[in-house]
Amino acid sequence: MEQKWPQQIWVVRHGQSAGNVAREAAEAASEFLIDIAERDMDVPLSELGVQQAQALAQWFAAMPEAQRPNVVLYSPYVRARGTAQAIIEALGRDSLLGSVADERLREKEFGIVDRLTPLGIADRYPELHAQRRHVGKFYFRPPGGESWCDVILRLRSVLDTITREYRGERVLIVGHQVIVNCMRYLLERMDEAEILGIDRQADVPNCGVTSYAFDPQAGKRGKLVLQLENFVAPLTESGTPVTARPDIPAAPKS
Repeated sequence: MEQKWPQQIWVVRHGQSAGNVAREAAEAASEFLIDIAERDMDVPLSELGVQQAQALAQWFAAMPEAQRPNVVLYSPYVRARGTAQAIIEALGRDSLLGSVADERLREKEFGIVDRLTPLGIADRYPELHAQRRHVGKFYFRPPGGESWCDVILRLRSVLDTITREYRGERVLIVGHQVIVNCMRYLLERMDEAEILGIDRQADVPNCGVTSYAFDPQAGKRGKLVLQLENFVAPLTESGTPVTARPDIPAAPKS
């Protein structure tokens, strides 16, 4: 029977962004609004984020050629695109079967709470803040925005594309924290409690690597098996600082 899955999938969060830095500053100062002018999709990598992307790129490039990614799919948001382009350049564009910006890998859309800190949400939309705490991040959809379920729905479509076009290949996905976690939910066949338990433990590190390898002996027809989880050795081995700030307002931990 023909293998339906890629041989390898890596799922990576973008390097630290200027938005991560601005959010941290706003929350530390108990501000209501994050001081950043760009649209979320236009927020670039920070100076450190560029260094992180370069460190990760060199880690991938140092792999034996037969083990490196040969397909790169990435969010079109500037911070993810910049991270992916660093890797593509290090691997050599001619060595790839494809490198594609895919809007289905974009950040979760925040709707009317965009650029607001948790204090800002509570101040401007107290009823919405209470609903968010009650429903929890998996199902809560802010007006004009998305829930995790909405993100998962579009990622199911991404996986359909991957199994149709890239079976047997080595696929790298560069996205956002919510993309990493929602991909884990799908590939590891989790439920709400399991993925939110992982989310509560720690934020996904910038340029952290979660990877899967196809095991023909797993399951009835073979499946992808987790190898690395939020792996940051590519950064630490190069002396690049590790950061792990969330992209979105902090959600309730219970």
